[in-house]
Amino acid sequence: MTAGASPRTRSFPGSGGLRLAADVWGPASAPPLVLLHGGGQTRHAWGGTGPRLAALGWRVVAPDLRGHGTSQWPADGDYDLGVFADDVRQLVAELGGRPVLVGASLGGLGSLLAAGEAPGAAVRALVLVDVAHRPDPRGFHRIVAFMRGRPDGFASLAEAAAAVAAHLPHRPRPDDAEGIRKNLRRHGDRWVWHWDPRLLDSFEGRMDPPGMAERLLDAARRADVPILLVRGGISDVVREETAEQFCARVPGARRVDVPDAGHMVAGDRNEHFIDAILPFLHGLAPVGE
Repeated sequence: MTAGASPRTRSFPGSGGLRLAADVWGPASAPPLVLLHGGGQTRHAWGGTGPRLAALGWRVVAPDLRGHGTSQWPADGDYDLGVFADDVRQLVAELGGRPVLVGASLGGLGSLLAAGEAPGAAVRALVLVDVAHRPDPRGFHRIVAFMRGRPDGFASLAEAAAAVAAHLPHRPRPDDAEGIRKNLRRHGDRWVWHWDPRLLDSFEGRMDPPGMAERLLDAARRADVPILLVRGGISDVVREETAEQFCARVPGARRVDVPDAGHMVAGDRNEHFIDAILPFLHGLAPVGE
């Protein structure tokens, strides 16, 4: 399989019967690895990562989280962090084979709770991408402000691309705005983000509520699997001292920084992100051990 191979599209069960759309690369016989995107993103955030990892011998599954992309939106608007964890548990049970979970931001939080809180998902390892037990409030509020910034959407793809470029000034601006189409949907004559606006209410209550940091650290310890924390070298969401504290308080956790990458590590520096996680993946015990 080449790095540019097209994925197969599948539907997986989530919690409460909700359906999750996913891209899949690699043969069914390969060991499973799940890529879980961050809040406000879609599975297409992993469009460069999925085929590369599949070419290295993994069966890669990248779902849209509930309320994102083409996965279903819950009728009750329930986006509690525990429900995202339940979706991960359902996905892991469906896949079998003790998958490796690679979760960015919201996807990482859901993965951590799914593996470390009862009923614990049977996973092989966790890769947490620029997420730990406590976010930097400055970076967190910057992201939420961007997500709230254009409730009426955009007149064109170019306008949406310009908004993203202003939000991510460290990232080279793409020559073609078409690449952003997969993150948007039509609403009348406007382009709006491909996620449920009700997500934002739960996001804002999740910044650092009392007890959450200890809950996440407890989950990381109880997961009892190898954990790699991948921090963006210029992230404004996970401070360096927070990453150090996480690894100091979670036995066996290790950390690597990706230089010149912000919070969206794979989107900023995908090849460097893959290089950063490959030694960890190669060091995992063979499936079945």
